[in-house]
Amino acid sequence: MNDCRAIHTSSLLKNGKVLIAGGVVDDPEHGKNVKYIVNGAELFDPTTGGWTRTASLNQGRCTHTASVLLDGKVLVAGGGAGSALLDSAELYDPSTGNWSIVDSMIWKRAFHTATTLGNGKVLVTGGLGGENGILNTTEMYDPLTRKWKSMNSMSYRRYAHSATLLKNGKVLVIGGQDDDGYSLGSTELFDPSTETWTVSGTMNSRRSKHTASLLINGKVLVTGGGLGGDVFPGLMPINTSEIYDPLTEIWTNTNSMHYTRTWHTASVLENGNVLVVGGSDDNIGSYTAELYNASTNTYVHINDFRNV
Repeated sequence: MNDCRAIHTSSLLKNGKVLIAGGVVDDPEHGKNVKYIVNGAELFDPTTGGWTRTASLNQGRCTHTASVLLDGKVLVAGGGAGSALLDSAELYDPSTGNWSIVDSMIWKRAFHTATTLGNGKVLVTGGLGGENGILNTTEMYDPLTRKWKSMNSMSYRRYAHSATLLKNGKVLVIGGQDDDGYSLGSTELFDPSTETWTVSGTMNSRRSKHTASLLINGKVLVTGGGLGGDVFPGLMPINTSEIYDPLTEIWTNTNSMHYTRTWHTASVLENGNVLVVGGSDDNIGSYTAELYNASTNTYVHINDFRNV
């Protein structure tokens, strides 16, 4: 890339390019102990393998969300800018390469989730709320009016959780951490047709900073994350994984990954397998990657990506 960055967003656009926006970088004068927020954005073109700069965000931010809308535009919302939390939101138009400011969210939040629904609206859930602590509030962005509407709150306060759009149109919110630093095993479902929340099945392992992947068969694979609270000070990375069945709302353990990891990524491939990459193991970045085989329910080592 043109700029190094972390805690940014990455969005696959409808023209096939990838938009990278915001994040933090090391302060060149003070090194890794001092970070500063960036508002830069750039595009990756898979046809050429090259990176080009595009217009910068109006507000530098990290730990924000980026949602691709049905019309191809990208909604960026919230996040942090230094010690301040943001409620601001802006829209990227791939046809012009420019950002425009839209109405701010009702709540300032970071480490939240944002999910584009089948009706084109965007559901935002939870997150860190500054003086409001961990949030259970939710709100909806309407692309037609470019305005936000307050929705019913979740049953649990949570941040560093995940939200997955299921094939039945509902949104499954999973895990996260609460005000006391405890990882959560609870899950809940949002139904866009009624705009209501219901508590769903509890996971076998409490976890936050995990991944959740919608498999081809409609089930959801959750991998890794951190176990915090009780006898575990801070956050202990785990390697367990489990699968959620939307028909029964029951979680079933699968084989564990070879490595413990938090803040990693998981990508569903065209063949239905899931590529799990990197992350943090006890605050040490990982070069490891492994492949979940959906047909055998097992994880396979793949090459260390330093050598790929």
